[in-house]
Amino acid sequence: MKIFPVFIPHAGCPHRCLFCAQDKTTGRTVAPSPAEVSAWLAKVLPQHGAGEVAFYGGTFTLLPQAVQSAYLAAAGQQVAAGRVAGIRLSTRPDALAESTVADLVAAGVTTVEIGCQSFAPQVLAASGRGHTAEVIAPAVGRCRAAGLAVGLQLLPGLPEGDVAEALESLQQALDLTPDFLRIYPAVVLAGSGLAELWRRGGYRPWSLDQAVEVCADMLRECQMAGTRVIRLGLQQDELLQASILAGPHHPAFGQLVKSRLWRRALAAADGDCWVNPDDLSDAVGHRRENRLWLSQRQPGFRLLTDTTLARGQLRTAHQVAPMIEFAAGGFCDH
Repeated sequence: MKIFPVFIPHAGCPHRCLFCAQDKTTGRTVAPSPAEVSAWLAKVLPQHGAGEVAFYGGTFTLLPQAVQSAYLAAAGQQVAAGRVAGIRLSTRPDALAESTVADLVAAGVTTVEIGCQSFAPQVLAASGRGHTAEVIAPAVGRCRAAGLAVGLQLLPGLPEGDVAEALESLQQALDLTPDFLRIYPAVVLAGSGLAELWRRGGYRPWSLDQAVEVCADMLRECQMAGTRVIRLGLQQDELLQASILAGPHHPAFGQLVKSRLWRRALAAADGDCWVNPDDLSDAVGHRRENRLWLSQRQPGFRLLTDTTLARGQLRTAHQVAPMIEFAAGGFCDH
């Protein structure tokens, strides 16, 4: 689905979370006016489309009601004209009261992304979220009952969190059967409270390899549960790149994670392997890292393509199965 993003950094936010510097992650310092949004949409939207206008950043449902209504009216006008199919927004789980959800549905909102970040009390408290994990499930339930699609956002690697917490938070998110997930390993951004904590030695971010390993575990669990992950890592941007002080950022982070799963599967297969041609890039790995890693451990190893295989399948000399089944039991000394 095509997304037409409107960034409203920090707008409506009741707290400044420890990790947050939305002016750096969105490239904007000031939210556009509803009139500016309307003019931009009129310019960029196709004459007929099935995408969504998305309001990202900030806490949309805690904006003044008049501002919310004006933004939604600007997007709704384009929905009515058939130039886009729906409206998406991101918000906090404690900002989705039943009356709020009803207002969103009445205004034509189709998808809500909820910034959970973690389900662990100590992580939420250390990050200055200002809400508990107990508010998440009811918020998801209200949105689902109203017919909204629901996405959840997780931020593994925050202060007071660890690998076990990341996987437990993921499991609690999957238990709510969201329509999709976004997973962003924590990075240290200039201007954030996390940057000050890091400078004082009070926070140690994950290494890139650790983040790739953990996120590969998370992606595996999502795929086994049948839940889509629509984003792994922050969107690459020159301003963002210049603002990252530390932590596991990589311009191809998503591919690194997918390739790590393929590495595990290929290692577990133990022998020549065949994949769908469209999976070859992820199977070979970023800069051919998987092929090199496997050839050093399995001299003569061959990775071949087979157009009869479905995407995500792996064939060996003895069987054909989903790659994820090989990866679930696979282990590699990365």
